[in-house]
Amino acid sequence: MHEEDPIIYREIHEACAPATPQLAETVLDQDYVTGPSQVQSELTKSKLFHDSTTSSNPDMGDGRTGDSSQMWQDGPCIENGREVHIEEEFPEVKVDFQETFLGHTSPISRCRFSASGNNIASASIDGTVRIWTYDSSTPASRNATIYCGAKIMSLDWECKSDRLLLIGTADGGIKAWNVDAKRVVCDLSTTEAFPSVLDLKCSPVEPIFVSAAASKGNGSSSNDNLGFASLTVWNMKTWKPVTVLPLGKDPPAITSLCFNHNGKILAASATDGMIHMFDMAAGLQITGWPAHDSAISSLLFGPDETSIFSLGSDGKASISWFCDAESSKLCRHEMALDANGRRLLVTSGSVRAPIYQVRGQRNGLRTLPHTAAITTVDWHPTLPIFLTGSADNSVRVTSIL
Repeated sequence: MHEEDPIIYREIHEACAPATPQLAETVLDQDYVTGPSQVQSELTKSKLFHDSTTSSNPDMGDGRTGDSSQMWQDGPCIENGREVHIEEEFPEVKVDFQETFLGHTSPISRCRFSASGNNIASASIDGTVRIWTYDSSTPASRNATIYCGAKIMSLDWECKSDRLLLIGTADGGIKAWNVDAKRVVCDLSTTEAFPSVLDLKCSPVEPIFVSAAASKGNGSSSNDNLGFASLTVWNMKTWKPVTVLPLGKDPPAITSLCFNHNGKILAASATDGMIHMFDMAAGLQITGWPAHDSAISSLLFGPDETSIFSLGSDGKASISWFCDAESSKLCRHEMALDANGRRLLVTSGSVRAPIYQVRGQRNGLRTLPHTAAITTVDWHPTLPIFLTGSADNSVRVTSIL
């Protein structure tokens, strides 16, 4: 087999409705998701995972502040003055089809759908990135293996097309891979002081991207081993740095980045539990607030962009134990929101990943199992199809009913 040919197995599953456990539910803002009651959903949790998530309202220039509120808590929930106990497990998702990609030889650190959803990039801790497609009707001419020579810390596709993939590494490298030419068209480096490229985000409108790099710390854990932060804006036409966003003196490492829909606002989360908001036109920070008591590992704008989803390792959004001691060395916790803003998929130290429902009366779900921890997740940009990458070296594409 040619090294660039993916190994994909397709599994067709019967759609059978499992027994529905009684789950405690906490309602978000009433205007958060609109639509028929049968398709509205609510963010719920299972005691099996012992985690929680926050919804924060950032200051968008109208005087509102970033007011963090906890969506759910560990243990019994108090709802309408009574205690509601949470069941042990979510029901399993009803799957239309599922495909497993076995092209990697080491645990998966990142996986991302392209802008159209036709191509997938997945990275392994051995320093390789694979480009592949799960759809037999999509040409496989872009399939490739990219050897980066260092641990992959971040991946992001160009937002307007599937042409470019950005790759950030642990040795300060940022590569731009052209999927049509099948070659690296630009090989950038951060300064030696900030070697870990923890996240990369392309603007949805402008030909720019932002890199979040960190210096080395002195601790033994993944967060303590990160030092200070550097946020750099790069021009994707000249491949040169444009500006460095201000973070103050000796800022804690930035772990996750997210643009709003028009690219005017950039949100950034840090290891000290802070969320920072930047006005990209001015290149200035417009607000910031403490959302967690410890590090935040993943950040997302809500679908109406009046809220921010954040995952951390504190009591509000603790998913730190999703990855066990061994698998936590392989991944940084992640979450992904589907195209309709109704389902939140989260990484897990379990072989299954939870899918939380954002409003409505439906319960949460859990994915079909891998054989090791779920280390990275993503949703298709338009369809009910999600990606899960695992410490068992596999990446799965799952279409759900």
